[in-house]
Order: sequence, then structure tokens, then C-alpha cells
Amino acid sequence: MHELLSHTLVMIGGYFAIMNPFANTAIFTAITAGMDDRSIKKTALSAVVTALCIVLGFILLGRIIFDFFGITLPALRVAGGIMVFFIGFDMMHGRTSDAHAPAGGGFSKEQRQNIGISPLGIPILAGPGTIAVSMSYSATGNELEIVVNVLVFSIMCMITYLFFLLGEKVEQKLGQEGLKVITQLMGLILSVIGIQIGIEGIFGAISMFEQHHTI
Repeated sequence: MHELLSHTLVMIGGYFAIMNPFANTAIFTAITAGMDDRSIKKTALSAVVTALCIVLGFILLGRIIFDFFGITLPALRVAGGIMVFFIGFDMMHGRTSDAHAPAGGGFSKEQRQNIGISPLGIPILAGPGTIAVSMSYSATGNELEIVVNVLVFSIMCMITYLFFLLGEKVEQKLGQEGLKVITQLMGLILSVIGIQIGIEGIFGAISMFEQHHTI
């Protein structure tokens, strides 16, 4: 029970840091500027539902994907750890990682109708780092841990949706400097999580190598 609680707290910290609802709310309000309230709510819902479907797919099908492509868990953890570390590193220095940033500057009228799916849903909310973290948490977990993973990410999406709806109020309360400080703190947490995932991957690879040569 203690181990499950500890694992759950790590999940919460990891998802909160990499999805960073504070900073992503600033991106959301900038992208949806000029929209009416109905369009803003529709875009916010579209973004979180897109992210939820993509990440849940990887959580539930992670092992099948591993087997199909012949990917080992240590390989995912090393690659995912490096990716998550550099996303966190960029956040610590006040930069938005290219992996979780929209491509291009403005949006045409047609593009604005689908911005909830892209770039908000993917890659801003459900970028490579989020996917790597979710698969790492569920790859070796039992059924209960996978269920907890699904619940934690679903709750994180609900929190993000509320942040999006309260976007302007959140920005006014925190201000640009407040958002910057929070983003840097999230970046520090994310970098540490990335290193931890990478270390687990390296030790896992060493263990697999020793087992292979022992046999």
C-alpha cells in the first residue's frame, strides 16, 4: 500500500510538472484571444479530450506497442528520461520546449477551428514527453497501477480544463513573473524526474545484460 501511494504521488508530480497547467493556460489564452465564451469552452474541451485519448491509448496499449516494435523497457526509460530532462531544462531557463510547442506563429480562420486538437491537444498537452512519462509509469505496473495511472492523468486533464476556463483570471493573479517562477520550478521537478527515469533505465539495461550473459 505504501509503495502504491508513493508511486501515485510520483505520477501526480510528474504529470503536473510536464503538463504545467499554469504555463499552458498562458498559451491557451494567447491562442484563443478574440474568441467568444462558447468557442473558448469548446476549444478547451477539445484540447483535453484529445490529450486524454492519446495518452490513455499509450497507457493501455503500452505493452502491446513494446512487443510489436521490439522495444525494451530500459530503452524507453533511457530515451524518455533524456527527453523529459531536456524539456525540464528548457523550462528552468524560461524557454518553451520545441517538443511541447506549437509550430508556426499565427493561425488562419480554418486552423483556429481545430486548434483544440492541434496544437493544444497535441503537442502542447500530449507531447512526446507526456507520452514517454505515461508509458514509463504503466509499462511494468500491475493492473491496479495502470488504473491509478489512468485516474491520475484523467484528473490532471480535468484540472487543466478548469485552468483553461479561468485563463485570464489565473494570468491576472500570477502575472508574467509569477508564471515564469512556477514554470522554472516545474522545470526543476521535471528534470529530476527525467534523470530518475533515465537512471532506472540504465540499471535495467545493466541487469538485462548481466542476465543475458549469465544464461
